Amino acid sequence: MGHTLVEKVIGNKVGREVTPGEIVTVDVDWCMVDDIMVPFCVSKFEEMGFKKVYDPDKIVLIYDHFLPASQVDDSRHFRVGNEFAAKYGLKNVHRTDGVCHQLMTEAGYVKPGDIAFGTDSHTVTYGCVGAFSTGIGYTEMAGILGTGQLWIKVPETIKVQVDGKLPANVTSKDVILRVLGDLTASGATYQSLEFVGSTIDDMSISSRMAMSNMAVECGAKNGIFVPDEKTCEYCGIEYTDEIRALRPDEDAVYARVMKYRAEDMVPVLACPSQVDNIKDVSELEGKQVDEVFLGSCTNGRLEDLHVAAEIMKGKKKAPFVQFIVTPASRKIYKEALDDGTLQILSDAGAIITTPGCGLCCGRAGGILTDYEVVVATNNRNFLGRMGTSKVQIYLASPATAAATALTGVITAAK
Repeated sequence: MGHTLVEKVIGNKVGREVTPGEIVTVDVDWCMVDDIMVPFCVSKFEEMGFKKVYDPDKIVLIYDHFLPASQVDDSRHFRVGNEFAAKYGLKNVHRTDGVCHQLMTEAGYVKPGDIAFGTDSHTVTYGCVGAFSTGIGYTEMAGILGTGQLWIKVPETIKVQVDGKLPANVTSKDVILRVLGDLTASGATYQSLEFVGSTIDDMSISSRMAMSNMAVECGAKNGIFVPDEKTCEYCGIEYTDEIRALRPDEDAVYARVMKYRAEDMVPVLACPSQVDNIKDVSELEGKQVDEVFLGSCTNGRLEDLHVAAEIMKGKKKAPFVQFIVTPASRKIYKEALDDGTLQILSDAGAIITTPGCGLCCGRAGGILTDYEVVVATNNRNFLGRMGTSKVQIYLASPATAAATALTGVITAAK
């Protein structure tokens, strides 16, 4: 019997074949702690009685949710993290470099075949490079910090196959939103989404990241892509025979297979207040909006900024719309600055903020009040996430977001 991609990644780490439902203990290649969870991880680590970390070079602290600090107690999280890093010799500390999930691959940490855990649900993002990665709580992370190991249950796999060429202004964000709508919010609980097909092969790593990032929104344990030459170029490594072997077997067994024609895809939105509440943009065109947010670990990459700039070049946003642009990392910010992208967006009337999570987690500016409407490129639209519980949040692709910012009403990019 053949194996799925996630079964191969986990099997390689434990040194034998594994089967879905089996519980195994894995050695952890990378662990990421974000600023929200730093104090809780440190407190639990000390409570467990550990005197040293398992490997200071494999632990990454990233401050991104609370930057710049917007509440009185936020700075405590930075202080606790800094003290922990100094005490145990941690060198991988990112204080203003961008969103954790962007940095974990961009900065050269997670590679194909790795196993990584992070204190944030969107740790699933690193599956974009062929890694098994998932979010955990602070108690589990404290255990990893001290031992370098964690038990996991080998997940079943759902194959998501997309073939063909996507129509103009239909992006990987539209694809994953459509998949989430079909699966529903609990349709892949503790399973792995394995993305394959000619459409997937043609996607950039940035586009793949948008899809793996949102795998958790249907309950998936991870979303994973077969690593290829593009993956290795992005990671700055050689495309070795070992990496070539990281692909599903032809006789792999799947819990479910979902097939799509790329040509059938259209721009879609996730409507308030569930990520799986999917409707075609065409059904909602004309609805007035108060704010547009372009950014986050889902769609704050250079590719996304380029899409928006192409649509908005030489134009102005609607005068009554607040348009916030938050690059996912300092590197992306600089690239967009150097190539003129940020100038185009600024000329269109955008507010360009420091790299980080920003409005996605409702912390660093831009929050809304009762009955206001926001179209955003991030990954969640739950009640109260971007202001009061009566704010209406629509999740969209960068193309739809940019077109909407120009008109002030929900609009599909032409």
